[in-house]
Amino acid sequence: MEKNQEIKKVYMMVLTGGPCGGKTTGQARLSTFFENLGWKVFRVPEAASVLLSGGIKFSELTRKEALKFQENLVKTMLTLENTYYELAKGHIRKENARGCLIICDRGIMDAGAYISVDDWEKLLTANGWNTIEMRDNRYNQIIHMVSAANGAEDFYSVEGHSCRSEGVSLARDLDYKAAAAWVGHPYFDVIDNSTDFETKIKRMISSVCQKVGIDTGDRLLTTSKKLKFHVLGPLPPDSAFPAFQDFNVEHDYLLSTGSRVQARLRKRGQKGHWSYIHTIRRPHPNGQYVEVKTQMTARDYNNLLAQADASHFKIIKTRRCFLVNNQYFQLDIYKEPCHTRCLGLILLETYTSLEGKALEECLPKFLNIKKEVTGDPHYSMFNLSLREEWDSTQKFCRSLHGKKNINNVCSATNQDACNDHQGK
Repeated sequence: MEKNQEIKKVYMMVLTGGPCGGKTTGQARLSTFFENLGWKVFRVPEAASVLLSGGIKFSELTRKEALKFQENLVKTMLTLENTYYELAKGHIRKENARGCLIICDRGIMDAGAYISVDDWEKLLTANGWNTIEMRDNRYNQIIHMVSAANGAEDFYSVEGHSCRSEGVSLARDLDYKAAAAWVGHPYFDVIDNSTDFETKIKRMISSVCQKVGIDTGDRLLTTSKKLKFHVLGPLPPDSAFPAFQDFNVEHDYLLSTGSRVQARLRKRGQKGHWSYIHTIRRPHPNGQYVEVKTQMTARDYNNLLAQADASHFKIIKTRRCFLVNNQYFQLDIYKEPCHTRCLGLILLETYTSLEGKALEECLPKFLNIKKEVTGDPHYSMFNLSLREEWDSTQKFCRSLHGKKNINNVCSATNQDACNDHQGK
């Protein structure tokens, strides 16, 4: 744990959700957890609650007034978040400082959940803003705490909340709107009510620790895992999907600095706006692997592309993100140029703790899902991107999970390929 505590970074995340979803409790527990690790924690207050508690009733505003209110709300949020971010940057420069976690009680995209898509786009354009910068590049992670009105109705209550009066039906609607506003963020986790509340909170904390790269040992054990499914084409028309966001995604594997270290780049964007991520994956003493993802500039991205591993194709995809049954899905549609093994390939991914019939029921019914391929090396991005044929290369990885006896499954000259190459 000491090694993890030495990470000096500013990690800004959004904690959002529907009414009575556990957001307030979750923020307190998350703050305490990271403070106990030696991190500095800043908590950005919910700007909407501050403004609404001053006598504003959104339902009484005209359309013009509502749009102006949302615009000023976003500007208020930007000012608050930027203030804490500057403080955080100053903090980590101190000699004995460790990381700094900024927890935003809702984020910019939440403001767009209560107006039409057209009005939101006009608001962004009028202020010179764009979705990639305001959603993807601004925050490291988004966590949506599903309302108790959706799956834990017996525990739904509005008592003790001065700004809340929603019934169960309205709460469900608001929960969906809040989640849908963030569809498309590359690190969006939906924490549902499939477990008891204590486990729900632990799942939330574990999700943050996993993204930050902190080993929590067995303190936050959960059953949630990433699942992957092979989908047969052709895809149904767009009208068959719920609200979705499409992105152009490119992955490049880089020459690594060690036999068991993996490095890759990801370029992701829409409408000419891009975000860039550099991922380093290395073994941890406990036998698992730790990923450290760093957001980077276009200039740094282009410089690192010179280190691309020539033994791999560039992976090009269209990534479609959407919500179904409180579950966040990413549908990767592989594009040319690519190896023939990737032609027409479509893969569906999600994180869930569901199993058996419950899992089957939550999967999108409008997709022709052939089979689950979680852990199947034939569907790992690392293997799919190899230029050589699988039956003639020594780089094919047959194990997708970090093992202590890693040499038992791969040659010593290619241990780096034995990692979980299912990168986002």
